[in-house]
Amino acid sequence: MSTPYILVLYYSRHGATAEMARQIARGVEMAGLEARLRTVPAVSAECEAVAPTIPDAGALYATLEDLKNCAGLALGSPTRFGNMAAPLKYFLDGTSGLWLTGELVGKPAGVFTSTSSLHGGQESTLLSMLLPLLHHGMLVLGLPYSENGLLETRGGGTPYGPSHHAGVDGKRLLDEHEIALCRALGQRLAHTAQRLEMSLG
Repeated sequence: MSTPYILVLYYSRHGATAEMARQIARGVEMAGLEARLRTVPAVSAECEAVAPTIPDAGALYATLEDLKNCAGLALGSPTRFGNMAAPLKYFLDGTSGLWLTGELVGKPAGVFTSTSSLHGGQESTLLSMLLPLLHHGMLVLGLPYSENGLLETRGGGTPYGPSHHAGVDGKRLLDEHEIALCRALGQRLAHTAQRLEMSLG
């Protein structure tokens, strides 16, 4: 039997969402589960050029097997006009086979995002990522207000999931509250996956 893992699946253009993914993975590991970081290739507006199997740098590209076999999922994207980025949507649109067989039903999931402006669509982007997860029958986890970072943040952070205000130039680093909220989501996903495994096993 394979070791259970939380899949931290994201798309990142300038690195902010990737850093959030690493902090969520850290939270998963702090809770005692393996975190598997995966990304998706960019899509082209001109043609459907085939991306290399292995990216030049960073996390490996996700496969449907990564998603099928995960014990839980953290899904992240920068915002694009209040919605998830096209590469992540493209990947999710290819998961119909998993939906038909119910492979993701009952697994915990959460979402995260980064924006260049403070009110640049963080919450609507998080909600856009939740919709396919609900169709897959996943158990959606947000962040409760018992997480002090939600009350103290001056940057990102919502009850729908962690968020980050990267600034117009994309150079604003995650602050202490944003890091804490990312790690909290990772821990919640890991603890929930562990409890579900114990109740079913």
